[in-house]
Amino acid sequence: MTAIKLLFRKPWIWSFVATAIVWFITIMFTGGASTIGLSQAALTFAAFSIIVGIGQMFVITLGPGNIDLSVPATMTLAGTVALKVMNVDNSMVVPGLLIAIGIGIAIGIGNYGLIKLLRIPPIIATLSMSFIVQSTAIWTNRGLRIKPPSALADFTTSSTLGIPNVALIALGLSILAYILLQKTIYGRWVSAIGQSILAARMTDIPVDGVRIATYVLCAVLASVCGYLLANFSGGAALNMGSEYLLMSIAVVVIGGTAVAGGDSNVPGIWGASLFMFLVVSMLNTYGFDAGIRLIMTGIIIIGVIVLAGGRDSSVKR
Repeated sequence: MTAIKLLFRKPWIWSFVATAIVWFITIMFTGGASTIGLSQAALTFAAFSIIVGIGQMFVITLGPGNIDLSVPATMTLAGTVALKVMNVDNSMVVPGLLIAIGIGIAIGIGNYGLIKLLRIPPIIATLSMSFIVQSTAIWTNRGLRIKPPSALADFTTSSTLGIPNVALIALGLSILAYILLQKTIYGRWVSAIGQSILAARMTDIPVDGVRIATYVLCAVLASVCGYLLANFSGGAALNMGSEYLLMSIAVVVIGGTAVAGGDSNVPGIWGASLFMFLVVSMLNTYGFDAGIRLIMTGIIIIGVIVLAGGRDSSVKR
């Protein structure tokens, strides 16, 4: 009983409880006919939210005001340029990935450059960067929809031992993120900065170095997600990242990461991402039209963020 009580004190457990409830309701409504298909679809589409959510989690952990609004544009540009570089050639899969990562590094440096050099809030800096990046993606795309290399398209849409490959990639990145946060000095520095940036400076933590590395990490994960999503969906569209702006923030907060910073939660991102996908699937199952689905999904996200924000409203500066 003690172990169960301790488990339910973990902030991330509630996202999994909500996921299980929604999954069960949906399966009961369909008579169990879609159990395997729904589970695989949930793992597949949640994987993309998990990847961008991990990056956003690192940024939010830095403390109040830190957020990256350039995630959707970064996904779009990385996916678009990577597909053009690969040009349907299987031998160019790795160079395409490296190009996507390079784009993420450049955008991450640009984001923090605006924050540091111009002394403007992260929300304004990353929003401004998103306009620049999205415009670049539009200029690069020029209305073309290049197909991905066949080997990469097959990999991103296939499964290994019944688990979607993109979910396995998300799992690997989640494990690396957990190790980075919990077992390295960088992770301790990120948490320390989120708890009090003034105290972090007084203890000689390289605050600027940690913050730029974190914004670069977020942008790189967004680029990798865009790379995978473009190959999964058969091409890069100019609006391919739009739904991941609010989603990347929502899964972090719903998953138990403190909105005031200093406290991150990798497992919760999985529960929150699965929950968000299953909510939409449940609304589809009950026959709600697209407008109602969007309204109800938005209400759920806003409600949870407001409730989560109340857990810790202290300003840790």
